[in-house]
Amino acid sequence: MRSEGKRGAAAAALLCALAVLLLGACGTQVAGQGGTAPAGTAPSWTLSAPTRSQITGAELGTDRRTVTIAVDVPSGPKPCVRDLRATLTEPVAHTVQVQVTFTSPSGDRASGCTKTTTEKARVKLPEPLGDRELVVGYPAAVFTAHDAHLPALRLCGDLGCTPPATACTPDSYEQAVKAVDVPTHTYRDAEHCDGKWLVLDLSWRTGPACDDQADSACTSRLGDRWFYRAEKSGWKPFFRTTEGGCQAVRDREPAFPTALCASLEPLDPSLHPTYSPTPTASPSS
Repeated sequence: MRSEGKRGAAAAALLCALAVLLLGACGTQVAGQGGTAPAGTAPSWTLSAPTRSQITGAELGTDRRTVTIAVDVPSGPKPCVRDLRATLTEPVAHTVQVQVTFTSPSGDRASGCTKTTTEKARVKLPEPLGDRELVVGYPAAVFTAHDAHLPALRLCGDLGCTPPATACTPDSYEQAVKAVDVPTHTYRDAEHCDGKWLVLDLSWRTGPACDDQADSACTSRLGDRWFYRAEKSGWKPFFRTTEGGCQAVRDREPAFPTALCASLEPLDPSLHPTYSPTPTASPSS
């Protein structure tokens, strides 16, 4: 992915910044944190940072420098959040780095902070955001003003703020792999593409992680064959099968072109092993 390098540098910088912030809170812990505090003991307030899924939005002010970040934070019958703030961290090329933190007793369920509410933190940038990406937290939620409905910034997806165009290209194939439920370390064994339709044969290793490829435990694999159609959002999977030829996929989608499926061989049965029940020994009489 084109933005992978700068994303890696951004993530490393944010991780270091967050580590400093969290270490600064060490020493404030008390017995019972994370569970139920001893009777008569007030819950401990500890420093926290929202995860990516808890960072729900960002808005850009009319000055193009003021950023307001919406965050899901703990709530309950008593105050659950103090010192919610957004802080600029070390910049990385083409990005603006922001870390959001707050203190909360929510780690102790006795505090009653078991629900969530949305609060906002504001930070002023030293210069207009412009074309740079706004990177918030770690793991990061990434926003951009490009193609956004301002003042709301656009939340970028897993493929970045400028995902690859849907096409017969390696970057676009990677998007197609991410669109199906397969393990992280999945291999593309074959691609058949005409720009509108796509077939991917995918496989992934099973068994222990090891370097000895002569060991069958290291080379055993599972896999699938996926069929896609091109949409504005990228390659959209609509069918999978282990069969060869066109019948199965054209039964599902008659418009699928025979030029992409006629030469398909059935997937190796070893990719889809079946197991017989282990016989149960009869008890001795």
